Amino acid sequence: MIDRSPGAASVKQLADGAFGYVQPDGSWFINNCGFVDADGHAVLIDTCATERRTRALLSAVGDTAGPVTTLVNTHHHGDHTNGNYLVGGATVVGHRKTRETLLADGIQRYEGVFTDSEWGKLELRVPDLVFDDTVTIYAGRTRMDLIHPGHAAHTTNDVLVWLPGQRLLYAGDLVFNGGSPFALMGSVAGWRAALNVIRELDPAVILPGHGPVCGLETVDAVDDYLEFVQRAAETGKAAGRSPLDQAKATDLGRFAELTEQERLAGNLHRAYAELDGEGWGAPLDLGAPMRDMLAWNGGPIRCFS
Repeated sequence: MIDRSPGAASVKQLADGAFGYVQPDGSWFINNCGFVDADGHAVLIDTCATERRTRALLSAVGDTAGPVTTLVNTHHHGDHTNGNYLVGGATVVGHRKTRETLLADGIQRYEGVFTDSEWGKLELRVPDLVFDDTVTIYAGRTRMDLIHPGHAAHTTNDVLVWLPGQRLLYAGDLVFNGGSPFALMGSVAGWRAALNVIRELDPAVILPGHGPVCGLETVDAVDDYLEFVQRAAETGKAAGRSPLDQAKATDLGRFAELTEQERLAGNLHRAYAELDGEGWGAPLDLGAPMRDMLAWNGGPIRCFS
């Protein structure tokens, strides 16, 4: 049995003064966070999906580096932002669209889609300081470049946190390690282009949004999966199949090793839209893709958050 409880999370030193908070097994709503020691206080990268997980995170950060004074959100999804409100008087930094999307959508619990989530008490807190392209902040002497890839990818508002001195990248959900990438709220093609931004940075160490610490080989694995989705969409469109029918007809092959295989149905909705000429990150009605993922899964999706 895999221990997916908050107590299974661990702090891993990734570089001098820079850490990852890794939560197994990285499945739905079980994300990774990062933090950098700023000489008595900390810069935190993302919070968690639930109250209890975020409280465990903050305890670990406090024991290692001190209280959080700055929080960076890598995108708007709840597994990276739901716990923002627990980070005291810290300044929250994020992309402009992260703030806008959180204000528009509020806290999403996806009732009827996921089962067994223990959200706890949640309150909406959005970024206080926003940017559009890039901004640099410092944790003590450590430089941290916040980089938006310039277009939609995993979402419309992804942010890479790059520590050039350490060649360390906090990738957010632009990198999944062991789980199926999920492009429904962004762009399949745009995500593939964003991976080239990561390749150009040439990180030595990557903390993915979900899954174990990795390197550039995992960036290639994400790219391979996204290309697979594009090819499946082309095949399905040519055969006149719906995204769900195409998902059912697709042999996952080596991608059957990934968790969250139901995401293929949602990803195909986005890939179909792009084949129809929709722009990267164009709004989609999420109802049909969510229903198709449930149909592919055979019912509500088990969540261990």
